[in-house]
Amino acid sequence: MTAETPLTWLYVPGDRPDVVRKACDAGADAVIVDLEDAVAPDRKEYARSATVELLGEPASPEAVPVHVRVNDETDVLALAGLPGLAGLRLPKITHAASVHHIAALAPGVALCPLLESALGIEHAYTVASAHPQVRSVALGEADLRADLGVRDDAGLDWSRSRVVVAARAAGLAPPIQSVFPDVRDMDGLWASCAHGRALGFLGRAAIHPRQLPVIERAFRPTPQEVEAAQEIVEAARLQAGALALPDGRFVDAAVVAQAHRTLSLAGRAR
Repeated sequence: MTAETPLTWLYVPGDRPDVVRKACDAGADAVIVDLEDAVAPDRKEYARSATVELLGEPASPEAVPVHVRVNDETDVLALAGLPGLAGLRLPKITHAASVHHIAALAPGVALCPLLESALGIEHAYTVASAHPQVRSVALGEADLRADLGVRDDAGLDWSRSRVVVAARAAGLAPPIQSVFPDVRDMDGLWASCAHGRALGFLGRAAIHPRQLPVIERAFRPTPQEVEAAQEIVEAARLQAGALALPDGRFVDAAVVAQAHRTLSLAGRAR
């Protein structure tokens, strides 16, 4: 984890290039141009060409990274190699073979397979570890909910934990949470983010800029967490190996590593 760990990701429809440009200045850490679900079938070709034009120039150093959620290999071939492309999000991945196929079409491009079905969840680790170009994995919860027939949100928790574990086992960054669909319910968004953070997610995708500050606050360490982490790191600096803090807490190498991650996240660039 570095000071540049992204916490907020903003989805924007690819057939609205004017909105895409505004999204890049909306305060998100990264933008996801959506060529898939957010675009009507008769607008997909236009969305692809508009996105190719948008990403045809190298991004400036201060620009937010732009990722693209694609439909199929036609989109991949059109986008691969564009200087402004930060990565591809691959929907409905179920097998490692699909990842290998996309990686061959887009060599060197960072890939994020989206697990959106029961079969995808069952193959979470093999997908996450399929290829060096896989930099992250994520859930597509709307499709997964429909596939599983889940009505209550808690019914997705096992799948969520499965993806968190798969990402860690594959040496990837913690996954980001799927979108929260109600852009008016800030309390619900906060509670959902807190739950996702407790499960091991780090950051979240948004569908409206007004959701970004809530996500940012929810995933940043609290002052109390930062203070506790500083105490642990300082104690470990003074004494090697396992130790006990004055309040009785036992600290070992794993706890110290977590404290360093907390401080890194707290000090990330904004």
